[in-house]
Amino acid sequence: MLCPMALHHDGPLARLRRGHEELVLGLLRTHGPLSRAELGRHSGLSRTTLYDIVGALVDNGAVVASAPAPEERRRGRPVETLTLHPEAGQAIGIDFARRAVHVAAVNVAHEVMGSAGEAHAPDLPWQERVDLAERLVGSLAGGTLRLGALSAIGVGVVGPVQDAAAGEQDGADPRRDLPLLLRKRFGVPVLVDNNTRLAALAEATWGAAAGDQDVLYLRLSHGVGGGLVVGGSLHRGAHGMSGEFGHITVELDGRRCSCGGRGCLETVASVGAVLDAYDGPNDLSTLLADPAATPLLDRVGAKVGTVLAAVCNAIGPGVVVIGGELAAAGEALFAGVGRALAADLMPLSRHRVDLRPATLGEAGGALGAIALVLHESPLLARYPASPAPLEDT
Repeated sequence: MLCPMALHHDGPLARLRRGHEELVLGLLRTHGPLSRAELGRHSGLSRTTLYDIVGALVDNGAVVASAPAPEERRRGRPVETLTLHPEAGQAIGIDFARRAVHVAAVNVAHEVMGSAGEAHAPDLPWQERVDLAERLVGSLAGGTLRLGALSAIGVGVVGPVQDAAAGEQDGADPRRDLPLLLRKRFGVPVLVDNNTRLAALAEATWGAAAGDQDVLYLRLSHGVGGGLVVGGSLHRGAHGMSGEFGHITVELDGRRCSCGGRGCLETVASVGAVLDAYDGPNDLSTLLADPAATPLLDRVGAKVGTVLAAVCNAIGPGVVVIGGELAAAGEALFAGVGRALAADLMPLSRHRVDLRPATLGEAGGALGAIALVLHESPLLARYPASPAPLEDT
């Protein structure tokens, strides 16, 4: 027979209580700030049990309770929100884009602590890209990030991760050593996925489509790709190939694409393709500021809209988000996209698809990589538990 002390520390009631605590902490990690009522709905715990568990977690500092800001308060008693203690730990995300490295940090209370990025030459060796990532991470939050608290680092890379995972028997993929390089630097496992798909996850978690269940994200950068949120979950595809919108044909007799095809959207709407078609300096900032470039951007937008309409007709998203450097063109680009969507969407869908610019900017891929680490987004509920074949083993 167990003595009362043993029952208190290791008996079934103690284990049940620990289970309830882990449930509450997991919900706050997954959903971010929640009220007690919202925690009750998500957890299924009785009001008495929930208040007892929450009270203990607040008392020991694991959870912080805060009232809404004055401008957010409504009539009646203010509703407290509960979050994990912001200082309990941080998560780091790194996006290795084609010509830049971007990093971001988020604490367990879902607060973005900082982001940074730096451009580099497209042929910069991976060792030097990792050096750059380490330096940028060190600059976040005034250098106060506690990396020892990290359980993993999330990383976004260009292109399908499956090819790199296989090691490409000829050993040609330079990304194959990336997880090992990063693990040596930071001392934690590395989770890797396609960076545009991760940007889609970030926009649907923190950005332009936060809270939406069906989202199509397109990034117009030095490459063209995107991601899909379908039925409230990020879609990866059978072999990690989801979101390759840049390789949908828009010009039957168009330019040869790096994928081997011809006339892909990437040959028309990537930064390089647009600059090639621009009658001016080979400089994106100059093009974006030049009113004479508006007709070109409008034509590019129309091509983009045609592809998006085809995908929308197949998938049926409620929101289309466009990001990447070319999205900074604003109305000059979006007018053509909107016009093509209106022309090519099925009539029933024309007024049900909301076109929005991305809001997270260059930090999107890095923030999405953080979601892989925390697994904090409900959008990952049906995503593979190990989405990173590149993970160091």
